Amino acid sequence: MSGPGRFVRVPAGPAGLTGPTGPDADGVVLHVLVEGSGPPVVLSAGLAMAWFDWDPVAELLVAAGRTVVRFDRPGHGLSAPAVRAPSAAGEAHRIAGLLDALGLGAERVTVAGHSIAAFHAEAFARLYPGRTAAVVLVDGSVEERPRTALPAGVRTGAARAFGRAVTAVGLPAALGPWARRTAVRASRAGGADDPAARVVRRCYRTGRVWRGALLENAAYPDTAAEVLALRAELPLTAPATVLVARPARAARTCAGWAARRRWPTSWEPGSWSRSRPGTWSCWTARTKWRGRSCTRCDRRLRRLRRRPGYPA
Repeated sequence: MSGPGRFVRVPAGPAGLTGPTGPDADGVVLHVLVEGSGPPVVLSAGLAMAWFDWDPVAELLVAAGRTVVRFDRPGHGLSAPAVRAPSAAGEAHRIAGLLDALGLGAERVTVAGHSIAAFHAEAFARLYPGRTAAVVLVDGSVEERPRTALPAGVRTGAARAFGRAVTAVGLPAALGPWARRTAVRASRAGGADDPAARVVRRCYRTGRVWRGALLENAAYPDTAAEVLALRAELPLTAPATVLVARPARAARTCAGWAARRRWPTSWEPGSWSRSRPGTWSCWTARTKWRGRSCTRCDRRLRRLRRRPGYPA
């Protein structure tokens, strides 16, 4: 397991950027870990996750001759608390500012985002095409028609209030590490323990992480809508790889799950690639389900492949 890295204050706002930028980055102090040498790769974890969730991937990338940059978004891991609701463009600017602060501003980087961070990775690739070597969306969030019943300000205010309330009554200290370990066991094939148990308490006993996750979740529909707007205005010029995964025990629902999360087929389908099978069974645009199969899944896959524009 990797230990903590260092802390970097990212300048607030992008420099010399044109287009639909949205809110700027906010200058929050970020926790970042840089390892290895070679072409840079930026790894951004999913909602309520931290830098150490990338440990197995980072180890492989460093061994393959890459500079691996892992960071915690505001209110996540060991970074400072979030001061505003996040946005896709704001997080893209944050990645750019972090790379500048690390002396990697002149490098073309591969950006990988997991879950909700796939929105941020895609936004970076669209807003900073000259700085993007490739983009990898790992089990990324997808919303074709993001909707919400409440205005953004109401959702953000409610998230802040709820975060303060749960912190005041001591829920993060009492339940935070347990909730993290329980979620990890439930989501990993075989119910494996969290390999980062030694640092879980340091991160998840704090109200800072709970408040950061609540704020990011409250802004989720707005972030999704923002990415859709970016797709309409800015082309994706970098090679894109999309990975969709589910545990092997959920194979009976795999095809329908993957079909509901199909990315736009206008994204260079030639760059979509087969992922290596392992503990997690992966399904991508060009592969059948890797794991247990069933007649129902096969039928759904055949129907999906008959859709117009689906990669051959």
